Amino acid sequence: MITDNGNAGRRARVFDFLRRNGIEYDVYCHPEAPTIEIARQYWRRDGSKHCKNLFFRNHKGNRHYLVVFDCERSLAIHDLEHRLHQGKLSFASEQRMERYLGLRPGSVSPFGLINDAENHVHLFLDRTLLRYPSLSFHPNDNTATVVISQQMFARYLDAVGNSYEYIPLYDEADCAGGNG
Repeated sequence: MITDNGNAGRRARVFDFLRRNGIEYDVYCHPEAPTIEIARQYWRRDGSKHCKNLFFRNHKGNRHYLVVFDCERSLAIHDLEHRLHQGKLSFASEQRMERYLGLRPGSVSPFGLINDAENHVHLFLDRTLLRYPSLSFHPNDNTATVVISQQMFARYLDAVGNSYEYIPLYDEADCAGGNG
C-alpha cells in the first residue's frame, strides 16, 4: 500500500516503476476525470484503446480481481461471473481497493498492481484488447492518461508479477459488430 495519498505521489510512483523496468510510455495531463464519460472529452486521438477497469471480490472476500475491458463496452456482473468461473462476485469496497491496489474509485487501473506487494489480485483482461496497438489507463491518478504499447504493457505485466490472463469477456459475435 502506498503512503503518499496525493495524486502527484501516486503518479510519480507509477512513472518510477515504469522507468526502473525500462517500460516506455507516453503521458498527458488533463482535468480530473473519474468516469469514462468525463474522461472522453480529454482523450487524444492517438489510436490507443481506452479501458474500463473494475475491481471485484469473491463472495468470501478472500480473492480479488481486476477486470479490464474496452471502455465502449458494458459488462453485466452475472455475465462476468459466468465467464470468470470464480463464483458470486461483487464490487470490492473502497477499503479493499486502498488495501490491495493503493487506489481510490475513479483512478483504478492495472498500474495499481504495483501497490500489491503480495500479488494478491488476479488480473482478467478482455482478449479483444489485444487487437489494439496501444492501451490507455490512468496512472493511479485520474488527472493524467498513460498510453502504452502492447509490447510495453506485456513487459509491465511481467515486471509487476501478478497473475493475469486474457479471456473472452464477450461472445465473438458480439465483438464482430461495430461495438467492440
